[in-house]
Amino acid sequence: MGAAAAAALALMPALAFAQQSSAGHPEPGQFHLQPSVTPIMDSIVAFHDGILMWSISLIVLLVLALLVIVMVRFNAKANPVPARFTHNTLVEVIWTVVPILALVVIAIPSFGVLSDQMTMPDGERKYLGANVFSMGEVDVPAPALTVKASGEQWYWNYEYVDQGVAFDSNMLNEDEIAALKPGQPRLLAVNNELVVPVNTTVRMQITASPSGVIHAFAVPSFGIKVDAVPGRLNETWFNARETGMYYGQCSELCGKDHAFMPIGVRVVTEPEFEAFITAFEESRDYATAVATLPAL
Repeated sequence: MGAAAAAALALMPALAFAQQSSAGHPEPGQFHLQPSVTPIMDSIVAFHDGILMWSISLIVLLVLALLVIVMVRFNAKANPVPARFTHNTLVEVIWTVVPILALVVIAIPSFGVLSDQMTMPDGERKYLGANVFSMGEVDVPAPALTVKASGEQWYWNYEYVDQGVAFDSNMLNEDEIAALKPGQPRLLAVNNELVVPVNTTVRMQITASPSGVIHAFAVPSFGIKVDAVPGRLNETWFNARETGMYYGQCSELCGKDHAFMPIGVRVVTEPEFEAFITAFEESRDYATAVATLPAL
């Protein structure tokens, strides 16, 4: 069934896109990837809907055809006296070389997308953008904001590095959502969201508490997923082109509360962010700073 669905989606990309939403998180009945709002996720979607989906579909059709041939030609009724040979050099070469070639075709754009996520923009380097094989169509400015995300047990701590202010972000339970932030998604809503400006390259420094365990920082709509390792500082980046709330989760099995360690990123306009970060620097209090933003 999964193979049939993959083949159907490859042949009907419009149907796949129709199942997306702009909510910044999964919704009931949704399939396909979450909607993209960054150049990195553009590349992932293009890779998935293009070369990857067509490769998977062709492999499914090939295997189905081989199974049908085997069932029709080599069943006991059609072939009562089976052949006695055990090797065929040509067939063995083909089934070794063809998968290797398929993997190479998949690996080339895959490494390009991974390189995009791991290479910090400098304002000059081109990015893959919507065409995975273009080797660069999207200009991305150098980072204007640096945020350090530290995985704790089991919540996130965010620090605006250049501004020298930080805060903790914890998941809200259902009663807290109803009282404080009605309408936000269960198991994803947090008390304090990471606030960043739209159309701005944000450098993310990812680590974990030195006395803790490995976590992973992942936001599907941004196309980023990076391990948070104690004692190590990993880096990635994103540049969100649309305002709104975007959610992710820790993607590493990090302990008993792994399922309750969501990530909430709020993308706001540049004037709104300036008001927020100025208030944060002056008050050193997240609640005072976030009060400058419109209510969610």
